Amino acid sequence: MAGKTVVVGMSGGVDSSVSAYLLKEQGYRVIGLFMKNWEEKDSSGQCLSAHDYDDVRKVCEVLDIPYYSVNFAEEYREQVFSHFISDLKKGLTPNPDILCNREIKFKVFLDKAIELGADFLATGHYCQNQLFDGRQCLIKGRDPNKDQSYFLYTIKHSILEKVIFPIGHLEKEEVRRVARTIGLATADKKDSTGICFIGNRDFRIFINQYIPYQPGNFETLSGKVVGVHQGTAFYTLGQRKGLGIGGPGEAWFVIGKDLERGVVYVEQGADHPALYCDELYAGELSWVNDPPSIFPFVCASKVRYRQKEQACVIQKIENGQAWVTFLKPERAVTPGQSIVFYDGEVCLGGGVIQ
Repeated sequence: MAGKTVVVGMSGGVDSSVSAYLLKEQGYRVIGLFMKNWEEKDSSGQCLSAHDYDDVRKVCEVLDIPYYSVNFAEEYREQVFSHFISDLKKGLTPNPDILCNREIKFKVFLDKAIELGADFLATGHYCQNQLFDGRQCLIKGRDPNKDQSYFLYTIKHSILEKVIFPIGHLEKEEVRRVARTIGLATADKKDSTGICFIGNRDFRIFINQYIPYQPGNFETLSGKVVGVHQGTAFYTLGQRKGLGIGGPGEAWFVIGKDLERGVVYVEQGADHPALYCDELYAGELSWVNDPPSIFPFVCASKVRYRQKEQACVIQKIENGQAWVTFLKPERAVTPGQSIVFYDGEVCLGGGVIQ
């Protein structure tokens, strides 16, 4: 769109790189903006984010667009990381990516883009937005293996009006093919995975800097002690790896916690009945558009990112909480994670599992 300015959130990855390219091809005035959220140096003393910013520089120079860097490390620590640590201490399993999208990328980062004169903010998320009945709706990305609408359910329709998702209609391999064709340095760069501020490090070692080890017992539901854990904060429902419980029989899985006693409950077998539930309560509800008004409300949902949607019923919403039942029991429903609701390809919103 000639004359319109788009600020692209540039991460140093292939998705945001191709997003910037596509927007320029469409006639927008494009500005690259790199967001630094975490202050940390590698073993050589170089800032870890410097590697990604260097890739942003290379891409923007090839595309011949201006680029800048902004530092939101303080805001990220206060509005995302501090909540992450607080929730871990409460025995929850928080999702910092969802909080980062709500508090940083589509709030302070969006404000910065507008300050730079942007008409729109664009990101490399695999999702789409479309106008239905006069309102912007959040739509799944075309690539089912990369769809990121789960992480964006807290975005309101009023924010979506200012946002563009340039690659939401593409599959990942198409994105890489475009990057290779135009010679972008990020074309074959590996996707970042996991929690951004932990990276490839051991989760427990990193978290131990903020939450001291508080050993306790692994117990079965019958009260049998089968091992010693390093602290309730380091384990999540459904976890199998890293428990260190040996012995005969099937693998052990985390099925619950008792924070007062410092106990992590475990049972054997990937399909142990204690791993399943047929209802949940969710709070901190957020809807892209209006919440359901007629109950029971039938839709689909995900209780984790890497999951196919499952049929569910929102029985009621009362006092800021949704009571949700499932047609088939759900496995490892985890407090602190989010349940996200869908109507076909449309992401309706969601809430935090209580």
